[in-house]
Amino acid sequence: MLPKPRALLVLIAGALSAAAAAQGRATAGESPFFEELPTVLSASRLPQVLHEAPGAVTILDRDFIRATGYRDVARLLRLVPGMQIGQERGHGQWVTYHGLGSDFPSEIQVLIDGRSVYAPSSFGGVDWSGLSLTVDEIERIEVVRGTNSNAFGANAFLGVINIITRHSQQDRGSRGQVNVGNHGIADLQAAWSGGDDDLGVRISAVQTRDNGFSGVHDSRHSQVLSLRSDYRVDAQNELMLRAGYNKAERGLGYPDSIFDNNAVRTMGSADYSLHLTWRHSVGEDEEWLASFYHNRESSTDRWQANGMGFQNVPLSRSTNSARSNAELQHRFALAPQTRVVWGLEARQDEADSPGLFAAGNPPKHELYRAFSNLDWRLTPSWQLNLGALVEKNGAAATQFIPRAFVNWQASSTDTFRAGYSRAWQQRNLFEVYGNVRVYDPKGAPGEPPIAWPYAPNPNLRIPHVDTVELGYLGRFPSIDATLDVRVFNERISDFVVRRRIPPPGPLAKDALPLPTSQFTNLDSAVELRGIEYQLKARPWRGGELLLSHTLIDRRMKEEEVRQRTSPHSASLTWLQQYPAGWTSTASLLRMGPLAGGYGYVPGCDTTSKPYTTLDLRIARAFRFEGRKAEVALNGINLGSPHQEIADRSEQCLPAHVGKPVNPASSMVWMSLSIEL
Repeated sequence: MLPKPRALLVLIAGALSAAAAAQGRATAGESPFFEELPTVLSASRLPQVLHEAPGAVTILDRDFIRATGYRDVARLLRLVPGMQIGQERGHGQWVTYHGLGSDFPSEIQVLIDGRSVYAPSSFGGVDWSGLSLTVDEIERIEVVRGTNSNAFGANAFLGVINIITRHSQQDRGSRGQVNVGNHGIADLQAAWSGGDDDLGVRISAVQTRDNGFSGVHDSRHSQVLSLRSDYRVDAQNELMLRAGYNKAERGLGYPDSIFDNNAVRTMGSADYSLHLTWRHSVGEDEEWLASFYHNRESSTDRWQANGMGFQNVPLSRSTNSARSNAELQHRFALAPQTRVVWGLEARQDEADSPGLFAAGNPPKHELYRAFSNLDWRLTPSWQLNLGALVEKNGAAATQFIPRAFVNWQASSTDTFRAGYSRAWQQRNLFEVYGNVRVYDPKGAPGEPPIAWPYAPNPNLRIPHVDTVELGYLGRFPSIDATLDVRVFNERISDFVVRRRIPPPGPLAKDALPLPTSQFTNLDSAVELRGIEYQLKARPWRGGELLLSHTLIDRRMKEEEVRQRTSPHSASLTWLQQYPAGWTSTASLLRMGPLAGGYGYVPGCDTTSKPYTTLDLRIARAFRFEGRKAEVALNGINLGSPHQEIADRSEQCLPAHVGKPVNPASSMVWMSLSIEL
């Protein structure tokens, strides 16, 4: 039990009730303030003004993204309430909503223009450093904070991150940018956009290079090429084509890992994507949308282990995977106050990784789903959102995913919401079929393995979550502020954890003393209760403040699972404009104690201590020979050294006990951008 969330909730509830009573009961049509609220697309697949959405949504728009100066998308998400994010190394991003994630978190659906970027093979999750996307081409990021499987299926278990890129006919011309700083930071970026009134083309390219954290083998060198083209066939039809490519080399491992099970090495990866969308507008209230995308990912990650009399034992986590997905969506007005969206989706995943699936690659995974959402304005003040999704996910039984939300606009500036939703989480292929065996290269054919680190579990049950939430969205025109509050109870059944088990088969007589592990379901529930809020205000001219705060009461029997969610997190961002083109952005980030993932060797518990860090940017815009330009000084992780996410098996080695093996480094760089 945490007394602070309850006390805070009482205070906020009292203040909000007083504000609602004081500001009257005007309808939305009478308010000029809600006209300024943005329209979101990701909560229900219906375009909805923010106060009409079924749930809490945070929007990071283009101006805000540019003002931060961040080089990575995942860094931006630290400023969203409830997001718990850490880096095990400079390029290793651990991104969750309310924690709980494994080594490769998969509780949030991540989309780029509607295309899922989850890795279909092996470990699942998102390779945040391998996205075929540049930060510069993002129009906005919509983060649905809470279960949204009703709209986007199993991976939207605890939320959705929808990255929406700019239309190719916006910002025509060319632009370049260079970043140079400590830790070997040397980035080059260029973008060009052109075309005519009906056809737009934008090409973006970026090379990212740095040496990562001090004392950690985590250098990064990546190249991204991205294309978006939009073609207006006629007044009713438009085609959108996106193609992306990301090639990277990244440093991994530690020099003293147990038997070199995570040895120092360089991993190569490549990601290809092709996405085609057809949009047919029948009228203002009706639209058809059809899309197809194909992703292909590959990685080369091989090294040799040594120890206990064995030399040059080959290990591999190399993978090849592919995903093909087709979707049809229809949105229309059923009545003047009722809108409906429905759709169908089909997907096929396949994976090839002999090192991860010793008994043979898993079968092709097929997924089918049908979804529908209804938005019904019962009265000028009351709105009902109902949704249902039916999903057939591989060999699992067909799942029914419901959601119901009611929004009450108590006044022209105050909206309350309440809702219930259920979601199922897709099991990634490695959790079910993962089968890692290590053999002595000098052994005779047919000899047993010298280690069996991972064993499959074909009987793994699918986790599901039941979420009940209350919310409030208020406008305070006197200080030009918006307050978004979410109170939640998330109860997860059949939560998946990794446990040590006896080897499922014989081992060599002189086998390595490495335990065998398997993914299995908890018999008891995992429950998270808490409150999170975000206050966005412009209290003075040229200034903007963004405050996010989350408090979570973690209710579960297993202490190891409890430590994978931080009980508190917060961020405060101040953006300021000055005369003569000067601007500044400062973000103060606070994270409570947090343990992420498992590490290579099970059975070691490591929790990173709470930390506070500062990100800062100072920039000046000017004109150079008539072209727009900007120079900026950027810094992240400023302040005292801290550890965010530890590799558990490495941190537990006697040489590292009490001393962080991978403290985050302060990174500072200069950037220059100019129209070309």
